[in-house]
Amino acid sequence: MTLKKTLTIAGSDTSGGAGIQADLKTFQEHGTYGITALTVVATMDPDNNWSHSVYSLPIDVVKAQLKTALSTGIDAIKTGMLSTEEAIQTAGEAIEESRLDHVVIDPVMVCKGEDEVLNPGTVDAMVKYLLPKAEIVTPNLFEAGQLAGMKTPTTIEQMKSVAEKLHSLGARNVVIKGGKQLQHDKAADLFYDGKTFTLLEAEKTDTHYNHGAGCTFAAAMTANLANGLSVKEAVLEAKKFVSAAIANGWKLNEYVGPVLHGAKNKVGAPDVTATEI
Repeated sequence: MTLKKTLTIAGSDTSGGAGIQADLKTFQEHGTYGITALTVVATMDPDNNWSHSVYSLPIDVVKAQLKTALSTGIDAIKTGMLSTEEAIQTAGEAIEESRLDHVVIDPVMVCKGEDEVLNPGTVDAMVKYLLPKAEIVTPNLFEAGQLAGMKTPTTIEQMKSVAEKLHSLGARNVVIKGGKQLQHDKAADLFYDGKTFTLLEAEKTDTHYNHGAGCTFAAAMTANLANGLSVKEAVLEAKKFVSAAIANGWKLNEYVGPVLHGAKNKVGAPDVTATEI
């Protein structure tokens, strides 16, 4: 048996629900072989309301991991938390070296529950080193606005404008994740391929147990691309996967509840519609 190999260049979530932990669980559910290059370690303090701390790894350690990973013959790459401009440039150089088309850029800028960019200089670095290499870029509303240099979108029409700007900056396909801030009656994400806008919708799940949803969504796209799906198919199937994961999220402790990565394969997926708008 030969498995497709999927690489995540991202951070470690010590609580296990997001970051490389979410990526590896998602890759496994899609039948791909997950490989990692760790960039940061994020910890949470149970004595201080689960407050986050982020510890960046030395860049030579990141480069050594990437050298190992690329030598295995990767089929698709995903990026996650890259906390410094140097880490972003290093990831961009590794992607260029890989010569892969299947690259998903998840432009993680904050830890969930935080509301400030980890390092403001990273936004410009992402635009310079990562967006032009993205087969798909997957920002949430806040990240989309930051990358585009525009206000955070809160409506579908505003999302369309931001998606066009991100496409003009080099991303071949854009998926903007709606989230709870979006003024919409369903759980909606916008897919833009440079020509057509497609609205992906599922019923909203009334839950606080959604930790790792963004990482999981992007990792599912990465695995789907590695497995041979078209970009649009990869995005739609990833939406089904993450919708099932969110609908079956569970309580880890009093602070956080992660999505259930195996939900789609175990219990099936909620209905998802894809409508050109």
